[in-house]
Amino acid sequence: MSTSTTQPVITPSGRNTKRPVVRVGSRKSVLALLQAEWVVASLKKLHPDVDFEVRGMLSTADKDKITALYKFGGKGLWTNELEAALLANELDMIVHCAKDMPTSVPEGCTLACFTEREDPRDVVVVKKGLEGKYKTLKDLPDGAVVGTSSVRRMAQIRRKYPKLKFQDMRGNIDTRLQKLDAEDSEYSVLILAAAGLHRTSRHARIAQYLDRDTEGGGMLYAVGQGGLALETRAEDSRTLELLKPFEDEKTMLAIETERSIMRTLEGGCSIPIGVETAWLEGNKLRLTGCVVSVEGTAAADAEAVEEVTTREQAVAFGKRVAQMLVDNGAQAILDVINADREASRDKAEPWVPA
Repeated sequence: MSTSTTQPVITPSGRNTKRPVVRVGSRKSVLALLQAEWVVASLKKLHPDVDFEVRGMLSTADKDKITALYKFGGKGLWTNELEAALLANELDMIVHCAKDMPTSVPEGCTLACFTEREDPRDVVVVKKGLEGKYKTLKDLPDGAVVGTSSVRRMAQIRRKYPKLKFQDMRGNIDTRLQKLDAEDSEYSVLILAAAGLHRTSRHARIAQYLDRDTEGGGMLYAVGQGGLALETRAEDSRTLELLKPFEDEKTMLAIETERSIMRTLEGGCSIPIGVETAWLEGNKLRLTGCVVSVEGTAAADAEAVEEVTTREQAVAFGKRVAQMLVDNGAQAILDVINADREASRDKAEPWVPA
């Protein structure tokens, strides 16, 4: 069969059968493969006459598990290799964590589908041995060490709890929990995404959920967090049709709103921005956003409610709230970030939120 990217990407599974095969790309991490298998199982229910084959690949950030995420240069730390394979017609679709996606995709690609969203909030996980002593960030003593490699998380926690300390924490969920719980560990708690713990049946490790109403100061999550985005080639009509009934419209609209606010603000570099979306009565969407300086000493906040029923309305809503953030002081914070980016360009160490 021709491998032209303009032709349908569903390929025959063998000489003696007409059953098509869809090649599904994923990162090789345990969580990523678990998410891909869930997507495949769901798609098989919708399309029992189609076979799906999961292919795992290592991303840039998977290959280097030592460097803090915010010290990598460029974007697409989790996506570049997979997208190259997609454009080379080696894959038919990719399963991404939506929060790992840059705000634009390569020419020839499209985000074809957003699945039903898992809980998007961040959570506090307490070191074993300290679980009876601490339950929330507010409980931690001055100087307690919080594990995270996310500038967004560091900045927001510093804003509310300036006397806490931070230490980089990389690795998959198992690795991070083992580092936290080690007897000689310096960490008191980790900040993780609820979605990953839910999807790996580790609900019991969650001590506190963090959101806009958290006691002691709210904390907003990463753009797209908790969502899965399925990427295909833009001209691959057959794969696009396969995914159409799988999309969760409310999730798509909420995440497109969040991605719009980030796309409007970032100006070519990544920033420590937090968001929270919530559906109210009818089709009204509440969007909360914040931009916080890395030190946590300056912040801009904004919140609005608007009726959103189309992707175009979602994008426009995100732009409006982004402008509200700028009006409330975000530009001064962005100017500092951009200046640091320029000063460190040779070192290739712009911040990358996680």
